Amino acid sequence: MIKLIKDNYDDIYDFCLNDLYSVRIKSLLLAYGTKYDFAAFYCQYINNEITAIISKLDGDYTISALDNSDVSEIEEFLSALGFSSVLCDSKLHFNFDFTEGIVMSGLKKPEIFSQSAVINEYPRLMDLFNFADYDKSDFESWYVDISHRIRHGCAKAYTLCINDEIISSAVYSSIYNNDAVLSAVKTEPSYRRMGYASSLISYMHCDIKGTVFLMRDVNRNEDFYKKLGFENSGKWRLYK
Repeated sequence: MIKLIKDNYDDIYDFCLNDLYSVRIKSLLLAYGTKYDFAAFYCQYINNEITAIISKLDGDYTISALDNSDVSEIEEFLSALGFSSVLCDSKLHFNFDFTEGIVMSGLKKPEIFSQSAVINEYPRLMDLFNFADYDKSDFESWYVDISHRIRHGCAKAYTLCINDEIISSAVYSSIYNNDAVLSAVKTEPSYRRMGYASSLISYMHCDIKGTVFLMRDVNRNEDFYKKLGFENSGKWRLYK
């Protein structure tokens, strides 16, 4: 049975699986709760055991599921409600089109590299948006969402600057219970391979006490992140 969660959030927060998807779901619940129409949260129960938790933000779903979850029921649920995208572990096989890539995670804190640059933990979000060049994103909707998450301690943005010019940037798009999801990593092309991104990610990694998760494409940036203490830990799948 898949149940909409309206009041008591304990079942979601107590869900035992700690992965990239559960951090995203719990962080989103912490930021928005259930008072907004565009955000909804669900639990799947089998014999009174929680086997999956699900979040919906507008039409985008995230699923964190145990191995004994009822995948067929989840697929029927998604088909009935409709969706723009579904992010989950690649072990969840649905009959929808998908792309996939690699999940990396890091608990070991790397050495912080020394650079002649300034790291800003509270950058102007418009400057960050323009630098990161969010593909097909509307600034107003992006700003409303990320600023809301930051105010509630569920996200954090960082930039690395030289002479007040952004050289590199990254975002913790989800933060929950000392774990975080790293995203939107970018370095100005003329400053790449000079250690600036490494300095920024190292600093950010040490700012989180628990595990940092990230999603990358299959054939990109593996060596870069491994040098910073990350290891491959699974595959993500995005259904559309």
